[in-house]
Amino acid sequence: MFAKSDTTTDLALLGVLAVLWGASYTFIKIGVETIPPITFIAARTLIAGAILFAIIRWRGLAMPGDAASWRRFAFQACLNSVVPFTLIAAAERSVDAGLATILNATSPIFTFLLTALITRHEPVTARKLVGVGAGIAGICLIVGTQALGGIGHQLWAQLAIVAATVCYAGAAIFGRGFKGLDPMLPAAGSMLCGAVMLVPLSLAVDQPWTLAPSAASILALLGLSVFSTALAFVIYFRLIHTLGSVGTTSQAYLRVPIGVGIGAVFLGESLGPTAWLGMGFVVVGVAAMTIPVRKPGFAR
Repeated sequence: MFAKSDTTTDLALLGVLAVLWGASYTFIKIGVETIPPITFIAARTLIAGAILFAIIRWRGLAMPGDAASWRRFAFQACLNSVVPFTLIAAAERSVDAGLATILNATSPIFTFLLTALITRHEPVTARKLVGVGAGIAGICLIVGTQALGGIGHQLWAQLAIVAATVCYAGAAIFGRGFKGLDPMLPAAGSMLCGAVMLVPLSLAVDQPWTLAPSAASILALLGLSVFSTALAFVIYFRLIHTLGSVGTTSQAYLRVPIGVGIGAVFLGESLGPTAWLGMGFVVVGVAAMTIPVRKPGFAR
C-alpha cells in the first residue's frame, strides 16, 4: 500500500494534502447551505468510513474484534469527527470558509498547550512558546474584533470553531495510544463509530427524507467525503510512514493560505485587514510549532 519513499513525490503529496484539507472548508460552506449540519456530517462520516473500510479490506487487513478497541474508536470519533465536524459545519452557516480555515489551523498550538499542561510528553522550547504566543495572538485578532462589536452569532460561531480545534488537539494526543495498529484502522473505526452516533441523530432531528438539498450541496458533500476525508487520510498515512508525524503536520501552515484562497476564488470571500493580520500570526505560530529544527551534523 505504501510505496517506497521518494522526497519529490512526498513533498508533492504534502501539497496535495494541504489543498484537500484547505478545500474542505469551502465544501462545508456550500454543503450546509441546504443540508443541516448534523445530517451533512453524518453522511460525511458514513461515506468516508465506508471507503476507508473498503481500502482496508483491499489491503488484506481486518478491523479489531474486541470491545475495548471499539470503545477507543468511539472516544476518538467524539474527539476527531462527531463533535468538531459538527461544530465546524454549524459554524460555517455564518462564518466564512476562509476564517474557519485560519482558526482551525491552530490545532498544533492547542495540542502543545494540552501536552504541556497534562501529558508533558514533549519538551517545552523557546520556539514553541513563540509559536503559541503568535497563534493565540492571531486568534484574538480574529475573534476579538467580533467581541468588540457585541456578542453576536458570528462570535459564537467562531468560538465553536476554536472549540472544535481543541477537540482535534485532544484527538491528536489520545491517538498516540493507537501506535500498535495500522493507522488506517483507527481512522476507519472512528469514522464508522461517528456514523453510528450521528445517523440516528440525523434521522431523529433533521428527518433527512424531508430535505431537498441542492445539487451543489450534494456535490460538495461527495467532494468532502471522497477527496477531503477518505483520499486525504490515505495520503496522510503514506506521509506518516515516509515523512514522519512532524513533517506531515507541517501542511497545517500551508493549509491556511490555500483554504483562504479557495474561499476567495469559489465563494467570493475576502478578509478584512485585521483578519489578514491574524492570519499572518497564525501561519507564523503554526510554522514555528511544526517545521522541524535542523540538527547540525558531520559533513560527509
